[in-house]
Amino acid sequence: MTTSSSVAWVTGGTGGIGSAICRALADAGYQVIAGYHNPEKAKAWLETQKADGYDNIALSGVDLSDYDACMAGAKEIRDTYGPVSVLVNCAGITRDGTLKKMSSEQWSEVIDTNLNSVFNTCRSVIEDMLEEGYGRIINISSINGRKGQFGQVNYAAAKAGMHGLTMSLAQETATKGITVNTVSPGYIATDMIMKIPEKVREAIRETIPVKRYGTPEEIGRLVTFLADKESGFITGANIDINGGQFMG
Repeated sequence: MTTSSSVAWVTGGTGGIGSAICRALADAGYQVIAGYHNPEKAKAWLETQKADGYDNIALSGVDLSDYDACMAGAKEIRDTYGPVSVLVNCAGITRDGTLKKMSSEQWSEVIDTNLNSVFNTCRSVIEDMLEEGYGRIINISSINGRKGQFGQVNYAAAKAGMHGLTMSLAQETATKGITVNTVSPGYIATDMIMKIPEKVREAIRETIPVKRYGTPEEIGRLVTFLADKESGFITGANIDINGGQFMG
């Protein structure tokens, strides 16, 4: 069993941004537990990480929308590796549509995966963090949770709500050695973005003051900074990482 100070649980860890976060934390010496949704894709993903030398990454297939499943998943991680000291909530989905056309299922799926999951995972690790007197919680929000976005009332509401949770939990844990922060990426060059037609991609890029997309590795670097023991004076903060596309 590893020491309690070295276990990081990254939900959505096999996605584009999640993968970079997992590798950055693994490079920093953490035992990383990557959450996933698709078992077959996750298995192939893990084989790739191992081939690249990342032997300190493992998988956890917890249903994040299920409170009991999250509690059981955190216990399994604790029993196998030790209690989680760094939690990164990176899991997220989109079910876009204007409010006029949005179904209740589209709303509920996004709120369950993008926001209720954050409560479930935080609740499942907070008692261990309080007992240890140490913890780092980093919630990955979005530029669209900061400024809104046409056709994304569900997504923007969930991502904005994530920071409300962050600020409140930060106050509850500020004297307990636990920090809670939000990171809000803008447009990042993941596979999803790069599949957008080039003409559309270029039009988006022109709206970004630095005139480029961010990289997943830049998000991973910021998360690793916030996860560090020396970053204990930063809590309840939202850090925008969007190339200047939204400043506020």
